[in-house]
Amino acid sequence: MKILLTGGCGFIGSAVVRHLLRDTGHVVVNVDKMTYAASEDALEEGRGHDRHVLVRADIADAAAMRQVFATHDPDVVMHLAAESHVDRSIDGPSDFVQTNVVGTFTLLEAARRHHAGLTGARRTAFRFHHVSTDEVFGALEADDPAFTEDTPYDPRSPYSATKAASDHLVRAWFHTYGLPTLVSNTCNNYGPWQFPEKLIPLITLNALEGKDLPVYGDGSNMRDWLYVDDHAAALVRVLERGEIGATYAIGGRQPRTNLQVVRTICALLDQRVPDPAGPRERLIRFVADRPGHDFRYEIDPSRTEMALDWVAPHDFETGLARTVDWYLANRPWWEGVRAARYAGQRLGTAA
Repeated sequence: MKILLTGGCGFIGSAVVRHLLRDTGHVVVNVDKMTYAASEDALEEGRGHDRHVLVRADIADAAAMRQVFATHDPDVVMHLAAESHVDRSIDGPSDFVQTNVVGTFTLLEAARRHHAGLTGARRTAFRFHHVSTDEVFGALEADDPAFTEDTPYDPRSPYSATKAASDHLVRAWFHTYGLPTLVSNTCNNYGPWQFPEKLIPLITLNALEGKDLPVYGDGSNMRDWLYVDDHAAALVRVLERGEIGATYAIGGRQPRTNLQVVRTICALLDQRVPDPAGPRERLIRFVADRPGHDFRYEIDPSRTEMALDWVAPHDFETGLARTVDWYLANRPWWEGVRAARYAGQRLGTAA
């Protein structure tokens, strides 16, 4: 297939590109606006690969999207492009509305026109796979059952509200226009190439540099964690095997509190690069909670595991060790990112 993939220079998108080039024969047309969190380096062998082309364009630009479809004539769409950092959505929600809502609408319209012009087997095989988050479901209390594909929506932040809106648009285009869509919702991802404002790279890099490790509240907020390469493989499986109109909840069955995550990172670094000043847990600082901070997210992936014959291969400890090792081995990349893109910007705090 020729796959039009949006956001392919982002954290999850680049993992999908790498998986597609390494493990399939598909061609990738990568559409990315190249915002602050995008990295061509994350494409690895995708740079210059004969089955990958990078198109620098904004998904909210209707003329540009029409041109992309006309030029590249894709067989399917994988839509991952999104603004995704909750803290940034609180400080500046307009970019989230523009990219996540207007951008998704614009892409859907371009895809609808493209699909209408297809015939025969290509029209039958066309898919629009929209990649979303578990944050659209709101927050869970400690004893609540995990999110499933049937959990009602209850977004709490500008980020999750705009992702919820985009999910609804995708489903509306399926029901109203017959566009063959798929939706997947996932939990927190982690792994190589993640921008250093997110919890795991932020804590890893701060701990390496002897800086404070900021943790919201008392650190009891809980997230379900999925290694990004596992998610990439699952997304391709949704695209190839998913049922039109269906939703797939993709999770790793690895819930941890934020404080557990931070302490595990400290222990891994203490083993690998001991700090003469002492164990890194001494750097943990509890800070004021952010507005509307959801207590717990967790996905029950049972339906997806059964329907797609897929289970996340990595447990959290194995995946986190691989991630920490990657950041240790790729210091020039993240030092460059911090120097070039964090100058004058406030750092995030632990999710």
